[in-house]
Amino acid sequence: MYQTPEQLIAMNKANLESAMRFAGVAIEGAERMIDLQMKAAKSAFADGLESAKALAAVKDLTQLAALKDNLAQPSMEKATAYAKSIYDVATETQAGFSKLIEAQVAQFNKEVVAGLDKLVKTAPAGSEVGIAAVKSGIAAVNSAYDNLSKVAKQFTQATQSNLEAVATQATATVKKAGKK
Repeated sequence: MYQTPEQLIAMNKANLESAMRFAGVAIEGAERMIDLQMKAAKSAFADGLESAKALAAVKDLTQLAALKDNLAQPSMEKATAYAKSIYDVATETQAGFSKLIEAQVAQFNKEVVAGLDKLVKTAPAGSEVGIAAVKSGIAAVNSAYDNLSKVAKQFTQATQSNLEAVATQATATVKKAGKK
């Protein structure tokens, strides 16, 4: 099928816009990740200074034991929150990519079907069966893609639930250890 210069220009423009959207999602995810890491580094530095000051003020073993318990729980809670935040940023960035890919696939399918419809109008008699088979194949591939997307979303939700359960359990374990 021959494409006019206008069609090529429109296709190149659409591809450039798509690439820019993908880059935007990637940059936004990277910015959020860097921001999260900077905040964690600042917090860790401040906590380290406070811990060093508290350790320098210890005068006997009972104070040292109490200090150990007081420092362990907040550190574990912060580490768990940091891990969850990293996971959330990664998941949201991946979801942004998934939305863009789904839009690209839908647009491609629409263009293929439109092209097939044009072909039907100019095709010789008897070729309708072949074109219907191609459309049926496209529908089957789309159905498989939709099912795969649903499974991936369910897997992501299950992983997030498991991560939250592990974080809750880890925090509870540290609290129990601190009480003993």
